[in-house]
Amino acid sequence: MDPDKSTDFTSMSIPELLGVFEQLIEAEDKTEMHKNAETIKSCFYKLLKKDQPTPEPGEEAPEKIQESAEEAAFKKLYARYKVLRADLLRNIEQQKERNLEEKLSIIEGIKALLDKQEDINHTFPEFRSLQLHWKEVGPVPLSRTKDIWETYQHYVEKFYDYVKINNELRDLDFKRNQEIKEKLCERAEALEEEPNVVSAFHKLQKLHEEWRETGPIARHLRESMWERFKKSTTAINIRHQEHFEEQKKDQRKNLEEKLVLCEKAEAIAEKADDDGINWNKNAKEMEALQKEWRTIGFATKKENQKVYDRFRAACDKFYGQKREFYTDFKKEMQDNLVHKTALCEQAESINMSDDWRRTTDQLIHLQKQWKEIGPVPRKQADAIWKRFRSACDVFFTRKSEHFSQQDASYEDNLKAKEALIAELESLDPTTAGDPAALLREFQNRWGQIGFVPVKEKEKINNAYKNAINKHFGHLNPESSEKRGGYRSNRGRSDEPRSGRDKFIQRFRQLESEIAVWENNMGFFAKSKNADKIIADTCRKIEAARKELGELEEKIKQIESNE
Repeated sequence: MDPDKSTDFTSMSIPELLGVFEQLIEAEDKTEMHKNAETIKSCFYKLLKKDQPTPEPGEEAPEKIQESAEEAAFKKLYARYKVLRADLLRNIEQQKERNLEEKLSIIEGIKALLDKQEDINHTFPEFRSLQLHWKEVGPVPLSRTKDIWETYQHYVEKFYDYVKINNELRDLDFKRNQEIKEKLCERAEALEEEPNVVSAFHKLQKLHEEWRETGPIARHLRESMWERFKKSTTAINIRHQEHFEEQKKDQRKNLEEKLVLCEKAEAIAEKADDDGINWNKNAKEMEALQKEWRTIGFATKKENQKVYDRFRAACDKFYGQKREFYTDFKKEMQDNLVHKTALCEQAESINMSDDWRRTTDQLIHLQKQWKEIGPVPRKQADAIWKRFRSACDVFFTRKSEHFSQQDASYEDNLKAKEALIAELESLDPTTAGDPAALLREFQNRWGQIGFVPVKEKEKINNAYKNAINKHFGHLNPESSEKRGGYRSNRGRSDEPRSGRDKFIQRFRQLESEIAVWENNMGFFAKSKNADKIIADTCRKIEAARKELGELEEKIKQIESNE
């Protein structure tokens, strides 16, 4: 049951009164609770007393009956009511204090209107607004009601007196304000031709401030004057808007360009995680991106800082990893210097050896190790390389000189064989005596001459055979064999000896070639193809040595057969 103004509490039962009282206490609006609480209390106790037995005349009053459940429930509700009522009264008093402050502020507002040097058309609406506000503000504390009202009425009367006086000065103000606003219109119209759009816009804002600070003009001129000023304002605002639309378009374009640079910078930064990265190349690429970044204007205001932070993060990541790499790289180069110094010491300790093959193998091995070791600090790189190369050169120069002496003896042998051939060609068989004996003599003399240079071997042998055949080709196989002639010697003795000589010649040739290759390796250059050249040369040397072993076995076999 919802209580209202027409509710008749006297017709309710105790349970109904308890229900209504509880509803009033729980309701948001406590006004009805405050109005009806005492009435409900009176009705409740009347009903409660009515239900209790009344003593007969002459009987003693019965002892107090124990408190019923209904009475206990009501007391509990009433206790809650008193707490809520106390809070309500306290809030009402606080609101009255706030109302007092608000009304004092309204009075101060009216006082301020009296001090303003403005047209009444500006001040009077403010005055009306303050009056309306006064009516809306609720009551104030009772002790201040009278004096606050009297103060308010005093300043209202003063304002009306001010209005009467102000009307007399209005026309003079209108004329002065009109002159000011005409000048403001002229200045605004001049700004339409201002080349700097942003500057014109800012100057226009100052003109608007001056316009607002300037008082009114005659009513019949107000609209036309404002339209004139507004026309210039509109023109400048349109130019300003177009300028910023174009600027926003450029900023969006700048944002797109900067996002592309961010992606490139992040790609370079990601490369820093790869092994074998070319730091100098990537650093130059990053520097080029930074240089390009500086040529691009601002992005949109919302995104400019974000895109810069993204680009800066990619740069910081790359340069941080670069610093870390070079810190480790410097340590590694120092370790490499230690290792290469040790190789120099080893090369220097063996470069005076006469064990040509073994020492050559050792130096080639050291050279391979050298190439496997990484770079050393730039200041020491040239010196340590020269030291190592010098140590190798000492040995390979000695070895080259040693084998070049053998080459000189081959040249002498070539000359001796050429002289023997010349002697054969100038031989007169008619005066030479026994042809078979003479043939054996020439064969013995030819066999006693040593090796000749490989490139001349075939030519000199052919010349020798032609000369022999020219003078001794008429000897038949039988008689030659019996007399130890040319053909017999070739079939029985010269042929294996010729095969042995051929193998020995090839053996010497390979030794010479190996010496040249090894010597060349001592002068390998610090070029991009150095590793490939050395690898190819090593394969040639290995193949040549294998062939040397095979030739040695063949020579031994021929010698054992003889």
